[in-house]
Amino acid sequence: MSGVLPLSSREDEPFIGARNSAGNGDSLAIEMEQETSTSTSSGGSSRKKNSRLKCFGVDLSPDNVAVAMVYFVQGVLGLARLAVSFYLKDDLHLDPAETAVVTGFSALPWLVKPLYGFISDSIPLFGYRRRSYLVLSGLLGALSWSLMATFVDSKYGAACCILLGSFSVAFSDVVVDSMVVERARGESQSVSGSLQSLCWGSSAFGGIVSSYFSGSLVDAYGVRFVFGVTALLPLITSAVAVLVKEQRVIGQARGPNVPLGNSSFLKSSKENIIQLWNAVRQPNVFLPTVFIFLWQATPQSDSAMFFFTTNKLGFTPEFLGRVKLVTSVASLAGVGLYNGFLKNVPLRKIFLATTVTGTVLGMTQVFLVMGLNRQFGISDEWFAIGDSLIITVLSQASFMPVLVLAAKLCPEGMEATLFATLMSISNGGNVLGGLIGAGLTQIFGVTKDKFDNLAALIILCNLSSLLPLPLLHLLPRDDSDTASKVKM
Repeated sequence: MSGVLPLSSREDEPFIGARNSAGNGDSLAIEMEQETSTSTSSGGSSRKKNSRLKCFGVDLSPDNVAVAMVYFVQGVLGLARLAVSFYLKDDLHLDPAETAVVTGFSALPWLVKPLYGFISDSIPLFGYRRRSYLVLSGLLGALSWSLMATFVDSKYGAACCILLGSFSVAFSDVVVDSMVVERARGESQSVSGSLQSLCWGSSAFGGIVSSYFSGSLVDAYGVRFVFGVTALLPLITSAVAVLVKEQRVIGQARGPNVPLGNSSFLKSSKENIIQLWNAVRQPNVFLPTVFIFLWQATPQSDSAMFFFTTNKLGFTPEFLGRVKLVTSVASLAGVGLYNGFLKNVPLRKIFLATTVTGTVLGMTQVFLVMGLNRQFGISDEWFAIGDSLIITVLSQASFMPVLVLAAKLCPEGMEATLFATLMSISNGGNVLGGLIGAGLTQIFGVTKDKFDNLAALIILCNLSSLLPLPLLHLLPRDDSDTASKVKM
């Protein structure tokens, strides 16, 4: 299953596990739509041509460009993901289980996204609810990677810096998600799906841009250099904040220095919490959320597989960068698959098909571990690339409807908070799955140089992804009707 977690997202790591998870005619390429209008006067007529640039069927207004660029930054930050993995393995000499724990710890900021949404919705910073927080998020991200490039030399320091970088991305993600759901509210499932396709397509494109260099730069210049280059990327988030169309909030009661004891602030906070609780506890919101949590919480073997491919098979950073390029393209293809063919397919059918198919295909990793692929004349490198490509397409296509459903559930005035709550629950399942995987890795005795039980670990993790399927009835039969059932 795909997720929004940095460093542990399934489409961001090569050789991932299997569980990562109708509007027709939307083009994956940017298209120009020409609209011609004719105005007639007594003296004659004139014709005016208005050109609107669109991507995934969405008008590229300044606001939408800002959203797309923030998601692009999330994708392009993948430049440092391989560097982090090799830094933890080679420089800090961590084993697979420890690496999984550090990765899970770094994902903690994604579990409290409702807090960021509440802050963004309720407390304007220097008069703005969106712009100022985007600027701040970018600066914090630049700081975290600068520290990684210079001073950090322990696993605790690395975990804290990665945590700070993760926090900056999570906060900016909440801000732009609130902008997305503001536009998705009241729209059809197809339009809402196009908005999510723009977001995740931008992220996938950013991953493509950084993919190959993520490995070659590590080979040529080392991990510290890559961290230094990565430090420049979050500044893009700060820069595009000026594109956000937002009215400045005037008045002391809503200024940047609102005291926590202010009666209006406390009243607003109480109302928001009650409103959030009323929305989450509704069966048509709560039950699908339970399913998504369980679907994401199945164990993962990503860290163990990374150690196997690098220590046992001898895959270099440059080759892993090429694999990441393939998986980034595959992620974009998954977005296109959903946007072109699955936008109006019921959630139950999508989850059932992608989970069962992904489980079967995920078992092919056993072939790589056992060396069976070589008996069919397929090299380890080509087998790994093909395996990662197919699984990533399925992962992204299965996760897109989760985002669409969550966006359509959000009531006016609490866009950031509720969407962040739903995504935090999903991310919490992903983190839990990673920690369970770390425990199983320890139990099965898989270390940095011992992989005797890795095949059994992969089989167990893949089969566990089928466990949530009996609960498919918790999902709505038709998610296009879900928004109309949410009453605040």
